[in-house]
Amino acid sequence: MPPITLAALLRTARQQLTSAGVEDAALEARLIVEHFSETTQTQAITHPECTVEAAVAEKVARAVERRIAGEPVHRILGHRDFYGLKLALSPETLEPRPDTETLVDLVLPEARRIAKVKKHCRILDLGTGTGAIALALLSVVPEAEAVGTDISEGALETARHNADMSFVAERFTPLRSDWFRNVDGRFDLIVSNPPYIATAEMETLPREVREHDPKAALDGGPDGLTPYRAIASGARDHLTREGLIAVETGAEQKAAVAAIFAAEGYAVSRTARDLGGRDRAMLFAPTA
Repeated sequence: MPPITLAALLRTARQQLTSAGVEDAALEARLIVEHFSETTQTQAITHPECTVEAAVAEKVARAVERRIAGEPVHRILGHRDFYGLKLALSPETLEPRPDTETLVDLVLPEARRIAKVKKHCRILDLGTGTGAIALALLSVVPEAEAVGTDISEGALETARHNADMSFVAERFTPLRSDWFRNVDGRFDLIVSNPPYIATAEMETLPREVREHDPKAALDGGPDGLTPYRAIASGARDHLTREGLIAVETGAEQKAAVAAIFAAEGYAVSRTARDLGGRDRAMLFAPTA
């Protein structure tokens, strides 16, 4: 078998993904090849003729087959970058996506302000999954500490690992809890990217999401709003006097979520849109 060059490996992967109709075939081919060959984009440009071992080519081929079969590329790689952090994924965790960085951007100025005034900032991340939101905030606010809750022990193990890999483990506490059930104490910020897909819409989700993200992290009940009701109704007992709540929402849920929180005594402080211009995150403050 003749030697396989990096350029040929990349070209074959790209062609196969393109033929299969993968939307970002060029990008995903590059991610797969770089991961399994342990090379960089710069190496592919400056030394395309360098050869790779047959075992590496076989790993790339299997990864391409998995992607063509519908498995998301980041699930295949086992990690995803989020807010400058490299976060491990597991079957029990939602894959953190760039849209959720909108929520971090919305909360970050408040976390910094609170930390400056109080010399600390306590954060509660409900449904933490990979730990993405909490760990992103901890990584840029050194005075902050966070509790991340989840109903899945597997998700908590993943979040614990990610906290360790992000060098913030000493400020992150994973807690198994169904929303506030096992939560003690009060927090300056409560944050969450809760499930917000209506049950009837679950089957309409893209195959990559429907078959590979955990249903518990997606299904928000009959109208997609059940988790917001739980958060709004339980937050009062766990917020400090001037504490704030921030949540991610579906693109069409802004008014409904605002009404849910208004009924529990919270007013919209600020909102944010994602890179696609869709309503994506909301910040609430107590009205009294």
